Amino acid sequence: MRLLIAAVGHKMPDWVAKGCAEYIKRMPRELPLSVQEIKPEPRGSKTREQLTGAEKSRIQPVIAGCSRIVALDERGKDLSTQQLAQRLEHWMQEGGDTAFLIGGADGLDPELKDAAHEMIRLSSLTLPHAMARLVLCEQLYRAISVIRNHPYHREG
Repeated sequence: MRLLIAAVGHKMPDWVAKGCAEYIKRMPRELPLSVQEIKPEPRGSKTREQLTGAEKSRIQPVIAGCSRIVALDERGKDLSTQQLAQRLEHWMQEGGDTAFLIGGADGLDPELKDAAHEMIRLSSLTLPHAMARLVLCEQLYRAISVIRNHPYHREG
């Protein structure tokens, strides 16, 4: 099983790339994590639907081989780290690759959200896209450390 973060946005600050790279490096060999940047649609005078539709057409080929899609959205389910770890463990038992979708400035196309197996949110706070990407990488690493009883995650 592999994990993929398909994130709309490019030219992230160095600290995001370095932070994500650190958590990607820490992931176990049998659960590799990667981040695929999706080029955002130039804004111009386009409507939100046109923008998210164009980005959807760029996201779909990237996630084509994934059997499980998880959309990140502010209206998604709020999970604790323990709940994310439980889901990850279940997904690992089921097998198949999992893609996490992070939309652009206008969010994800409604068709992508409808097609997702699950919608989650990282926080009730509004996070910049760069921060969301890094937080997701860290939380996926934290979830696998919970599953493996690694001391990285401490309760209480």
